[in-house]
Amino acid sequence: MEKLIDLISKEVTEAFVAGGYDGKYGQVTLSNRPDLCEYQCNGALAAAKEYKCAPFQISDQVAGRLQGAPMFAVAESVKPGFLNLTLDPDYLAGYLREMGQDEERLGCVKCNSPKTIMIDYGGPNVAKPLHVGHLRSAIIGESIKRLGKFMGHSVIGDVHLGDWGLQMGLIIIELKERKPDLLYFEETYQGEYPKEPPFTIAELEEIYPAASAKSKEDEAYKEAAMQATYELQHGRRGYQALLAHILDVSVSDLKRNYEDLNVSFELWKGESDAQPYIPDMVEKMKADGFAYLSEGALVVDVKEDTDTKEVPPCMILKSDGASLYNTTDLATIVWRMKDFAPDEIIYVVDKRQELYFTQVFRCARKTGLVKPETKLKFLGFGTMNGKDGKPFKTREGGVMRLEYLVSGINDEMYKKITDNHTVDEDEARETAKLVALSAIKYGDLSNQASKDYVFDIERFTSFEGNTGPYILYTVVRMKSILKKYMAERSMPGHARILPARSASEKALMLEAGKFNGILENAFAEMAPHKVCAYMYGLADAFNHFYHETKIMAEPDEMQQASYIKLLGLVKRILELCMDVLGFEAPERM
Repeated sequence: MEKLIDLISKEVTEAFVAGGYDGKYGQVTLSNRPDLCEYQCNGALAAAKEYKCAPFQISDQVAGRLQGAPMFAVAESVKPGFLNLTLDPDYLAGYLREMGQDEERLGCVKCNSPKTIMIDYGGPNVAKPLHVGHLRSAIIGESIKRLGKFMGHSVIGDVHLGDWGLQMGLIIIELKERKPDLLYFEETYQGEYPKEPPFTIAELEEIYPAASAKSKEDEAYKEAAMQATYELQHGRRGYQALLAHILDVSVSDLKRNYEDLNVSFELWKGESDAQPYIPDMVEKMKADGFAYLSEGALVVDVKEDTDTKEVPPCMILKSDGASLYNTTDLATIVWRMKDFAPDEIIYVVDKRQELYFTQVFRCARKTGLVKPETKLKFLGFGTMNGKDGKPFKTREGGVMRLEYLVSGINDEMYKKITDNHTVDEDEARETAKLVALSAIKYGDLSNQASKDYVFDIERFTSFEGNTGPYILYTVVRMKSILKKYMAERSMPGHARILPARSASEKALMLEAGKFNGILENAFAEMAPHKVCAYMYGLADAFNHFYHETKIMAEPDEMQQASYIKLLGLVKRILELCMDVLGFEAPERM
């Protein structure tokens, strides 16, 4: 189904062409003066220069050709050369009826050329609990993935675990000090290792910070951890068996926490999965003349003549031969290309890592790890700050665990729900979870990803204003009206959406008509905040219409059915938008 604005542009373009003007001047936009018109075209102003005449002469001629078009109630030329357009109510109603016939997608067409897209988001370290710093990557990455899938692409989300490097060596050494008799530390042991891990998630989460603190004070301890890391990376059986246990325990806990955010991944790969690809990758970079030694380290130059700032070489191996994040990220690209051959890889990470990813992307291209047409995209996000404008912390000044943040907002929503109503406790808890999730996700996603924002729990959990709970409350209101209508009567035959009878109804219909262009544009620009802005505008338009219209008291049966049909369409639009953002509405609030 064509987008409404494209259909309008096509009609206006044909009028320009019929008048002897280039069709490129017929592009229509939403009006920036909705008090004067609904859509506008300023093409006559630009065309006047080419055709050497006054702009209003062109706009007058085009407006005259549009007078009889059934699409428009008003098509008028306004000096110095604006074209002001107002849609015919019957045409608009017909467009919405056509949308409603496609219940699954409401006329939003899938892309013509579907791509295979991989999204690298999440990025948690094993053996550490998720904290609020992981929130944005998870929420933004998940919404981009869902938007891409809705538009028809094959989208693969990879959590990309931090399961390699010194942190693993620190855990191994600390565990060795605490439980030296474990089989994993016997170098000559050749048998099977136990299937049960020698620690719980609680113990594991305590081991790493203790080891990290020791390494900062005890040089010998740090050296031992570095040696353990080296031995792990070079295949020591016992250490690799411990790594497998660490992954099993950590990933189970991570999955539980991500599920609480309604975030999922198609792949649970980590840095360790890239290790088998490193030796061949490094040798090829050497053989092709890209990698060379600099102060003992192996590097690849990635600076370009157009750079206005210094871009250091991309380090491939340290002087002791150990790999770095650069190494594993490049090797990860190798296996992704080998296993999935993606058309695009998107990295959803902190915007402060932009220089690092510039180095990695340039190195991947220069050394031929990706095809020339493969896109590597950095989607950098800003920080989540407290009301003081600084990165969000606990009251004690530490980094808050993500599950504590989610739990706290769940409790806040439960209190609000039970303070206002007498409801079953289990239902109230379940409703609170849904509303809290909308507060967290909408609160984050309604901000442009690259911008820092203030995480204001009080504002985000409000049922008024531009918030997730406000959107949910609007949807629940619609569900209540629909349920009441269906309980009292049945939909009459030939019921359909009729032309708007009021300004608020038409405003609602115009907002609904924008839907199929919104999701397409939001994915193209990797901009979930545009979906949020649209949802808020649509919900607001519905509530204005609702307060001005006596839906259930309407005496005309067909008119009332039209209201119900429109209401059902708007509800479905909001539900589809919520789904791509990763939350849903309860049955009642």
